[in-house]
Amino acid sequence: MAGKNRQTVYATLRRKVLTMELPPGASLSENELAAALGVSRTPVRESLILLAEEGLVQVFPKVGSFVSRVDPVRVADAQFLREAVELTALDDLPVVLDPDLLAELGDNLRRQDQPGIDLEDFFALDEEFHLGLLKLSGHGAAWATVSNAKGHLDRARRLGLHDATPPAVNAGQHRAIFDAVRAGDITEARSAMRTHLRAVFDDVERIRESNPELFASNDGSTPVRRNVVVWD
Repeated sequence: MAGKNRQTVYATLRRKVLTMELPPGASLSENELAAALGVSRTPVRESLILLAEEGLVQVFPKVGSFVSRVDPVRVADAQFLREAVELTALDDLPVVLDPDLLAELGDNLRRQDQPGIDLEDFFALDEEFHLGLLKLSGHGAAWATVSNAKGHLDRARRLGLHDATPPAVNAGQHRAIFDAVRAGDITEARSAMRTHLRAVFDDVERIRESNPELFASNDGSTPVRRNVVVWD
């Protein structure tokens, strides 16, 4: 039961950090988080340690724990890893593509095109689309490594979808990648994928200029304590 508590608490807190429900800079009280989740402080403390190891939480002795601000360096590192994996996977696409996987990707794209799609629904479809492409090349297992490394990137992408690049634009980029893959044009697929993955950098720079408080300054400064964000 204790192990399940730790896993559940960790997954819940990580999701809330990545979806910005716990926004950059929010203070994190072990007591308040434990009360909100209906658990003891121990799994909360252990989860915060794991999140700190991922760079998603910062712990300042005698001050408190805080959701880390988005770190552009970590965003770039995760982007590098993602490009390396996803572009290389395209080179390994078989000559004859799995028709079931192609059908799943096509259905995914149709759902992305729904008018007024919710941001989190789109984000989930986005993740499924990229996982589907990796499966198509026989490298679906690599997605776990990519996913675990891209916490800061995911937060930057969500900020981009909120304030800069609408889901429809991303859906169009996905369609271009899929069409090139289905046509067997790997050169075009790689080009479209690279353009798509790097678009986040333009969004990050625009958002960083207008909302510098959401991003790490990398000067080692200690944040000011604010009330913890608590959800229903």
